[in-house]
Amino acid sequence: MSKKKRESMTDQLRNAVRDSGLSINHIAIGAGIPQPVLQRFISGERENIRLDTADRLAAYFGMRLTKACKPKE
Repeated sequence: MSKKKRESMTDQLRNAVRDSGLSINHIAIGAGIPQPVLQRFISGERENIRLDTADRLAAYFGMRLTKACKPKE
């Protein structure tokens, strides 16, 4: 039985930005984060962002961290 890999928070945030159809500048202003930081994160030039930056992006997109249910073995 193959296990489905869960999408990381980083991937979820990147996908939210890409799928929004909004400009990087628009999102950066709305989320209150520097545009260059967001641009480097989305382009992959910067693999990670600080937790407070992730919090702001998640809040902007109405996302929240929840505990996933562990599958029964």
